Amino acid sequence: MEYDYDAVMRALAIGPDSSYAERTIDITTLGRRSGIPRRIEVWFHRVDGRWYITGMPAPRSWYVNVQANPRFTVHLKHGVTADLPATAVPVDETTRRRVITAVLELQNSPELVARGRPRENFDDWFAHSPLIEIVFDDKKLRTASSSPPEKL
Repeated sequence: MEYDYDAVMRALAIGPDSSYAERTIDITTLGRRSGIPRRIEVWFHRVDGRWYITGMPAPRSWYVNVQANPRFTVHLKHGVTADLPATAVPVDETTRRRVITAVLELQNSPELVARGRPRENFDDWFAHSPLIEIVFDDKKLRTASSSPPEKL
């Protein structure tokens, strides 16, 4: 894998104050039935030094794709362009609760609510939202995930 490690780490060092652009990535999954690569734009989140993808409480094609084939690619596009092979890892209930809580703090931010966006309900998200942990294939990135986020 050829990329600027420092630039990738800066792009991955998102936190609660990160902009929407900084949280925006593309992912490529393999279609669960077709096996055809499918690319979609999503937000990713960093909670307790680990990276996650979730979504609104509804069925998501990317989620069923990674359930069938957990290998996928994260495409960074803010501050650096890099294609990072990864694996989707299921999360336990305790982690799910912690991550959904953190994500809803962002989704229910005063900025979004002021734009007229309705407040999101924890129970709906907890019961019906897809959620996976991103585990990068690159060992340096995996090691970095256990470290506290860097200040930019």
